[in-house]
Amino acid sequence: MEDKRNIQIIEWEDLDKKKFYVFGVCMTMMIRISVYPFTLIRTRLQVQLGKSLYNGTFDAFVKILRAEGAAGLYRGFLVNTFTLISGQCYVTTYELTRKYVSQYSSSNTIKSLVAGGSASLVAQSITVPIDVVSQHLMMQRMDNSMGRFRVQAHQGSRFPVFGQTRDIIAQIFKADGLRGFYRGYVASLLTYIPNSAAWWPFYHFYAALQHEPQGLPPPAPPSHLRPHGGCHRFHPHQPHGRHPGACAGGGQELHHPDLQAADG
Repeated sequence: MEDKRNIQIIEWEDLDKKKFYVFGVCMTMMIRISVYPFTLIRTRLQVQLGKSLYNGTFDAFVKILRAEGAAGLYRGFLVNTFTLISGQCYVTTYELTRKYVSQYSSSNTIKSLVAGGSASLVAQSITVPIDVVSQHLMMQRMDNSMGRFRVQAHQGSRFPVFGQTRDIIAQIFKADGLRGFYRGYVASLLTYIPNSAAWWPFYHFYAALQHEPQGLPPPAPPSHLRPHGGCHRFHPHQPHGRHPGACAGGGQELHHPDLQAADG
């Protein structure tokens, strides 16, 4: 009987990158659509004063749906989808960094630690500015704003969402400059770089333990990039601050600990 734990590893050089990026983005987009309303509700619950607006998750869901319609549950969604880029950059950075470090060290621990930390650094550098803008958009209600900024009415505009996004970006830049787009950046790095850097070495350690009792050779360096279908699988965890589905695109959403949209 085949040992199910003996998973075949698909290395970066052997991966069909076109399929990986296309399927990965599509898969993550489907997950993002299903969980985004709850991310918006969580954000509003965290920044409101006491229970001034909502009494809980279900109450917030009903009130937002009644007052703002289904579109109200997806405020900032289009902007937030750009974080899919960070997931792909995480994967690419991780694999290329492992390949580069392997020229100087054969230790899986060192390669995984450096690659994991570097991948999170790149991913968060892309994610934070997008999340700042997205979270400010989440704070916009029909009658007023729960955050620092308020978008202008764009009635009659063919694409009002783009006008609102432009308003928020302009107001952030006017108030705080470029630094305003990186509020919470250091906190995010301190959260996700150690997490990612520690997770991958532990993966190697655990994978080696799984093979030793059967007398199997240690597994090849993991790519966490597996083709869909067949007996191959994606790794179920993505340690760069996104939803597990975000290995193909920071997945859920990342919510920065200082709630950029509510500061001030």
